[in-house]
Amino acid sequence: MGKGRGCGFSHLKRHPKDHNGPSNDNLDTRDVSLEAQTSTPQVPIVDEAMLTSETDKTLKIYIIFYSMYGHIETLAKKIKEGVDSIDGIEAKLFRVQETLSDEILEKMQAPPKDKNIPIITASDLEAADGFIFGIPTRFGAMAAQMKAFFDSTGGLWKGQKLAGKPAGIFVSTGSQGGGQETTALTTLTQLVHHGMLFVPIGYMFGAGMFKMDEIRGGSPYGAGTFAGDGTKVPTETELALAKHQGVYTANIVKRLLG
Repeated sequence: MGKGRGCGFSHLKRHPKDHNGPSNDNLDTRDVSLEAQTSTPQVPIVDEAMLTSETDKTLKIYIIFYSMYGHIETLAKKIKEGVDSIDGIEAKLFRVQETLSDEILEKMQAPPKDKNIPIITASDLEAADGFIFGIPTRFGAMAAQMKAFFDSTGGLWKGQKLAGKPAGIFVSTGSQGGGQETTALTTLTQLVHHGMLFVPIGYMFGAGMFKMDEIRGGSPYGAGTFAGDGTKVPTETELALAKHQGVYTANIVKRLLG
């Protein structure tokens, strides 16, 4: 059982809104999400403007995560270092809304969250040029908090407003068999339905991907760490892999959109 502790283009022409149908303006409601699931998505029409580059624009990568015990958050901050090291790219950290009560979190001995990291809503996503999602594992798949966030993006899906935007994934699991790869693999369904472009890291980390002298998280899908009983902290290799993912993803976003 795995218990992880732890290219949208801005110049797109779209079909006119059907004024006889529901509004898509409120993107962060479950009602819209439910409505979106029964409707046909609006398909963007490509024009020549999407092929032009804005060389003076700072591209933004949103690092969006959930972290109960801090393992994913530690990786997220290291990924941000990597993204920010690339000229013309800016990383912003966001956490998703907590779904557990303070009473339950206290019983689970979860530490306080960093209040300097804002909570993201679905309507914030359009402003980003790319994403890296940090996902702790529950039973080999994404934690409920992350799933609740993706479930709130139905309005964006209906307009395919995230289509073409690059997105990466990093994870935390409680054990070596807890879902380092399955969590990323099953998360792909969310990206695919939105039309996002999955950016795996492959084996570009080099020799670090083959280290056998320590317990190490991460895979070709993205960076990762093992939380164990909650007391284990990310290793230097895991942190280096996380920073590498930030650098690699930022360069891909820059190549596509810069």
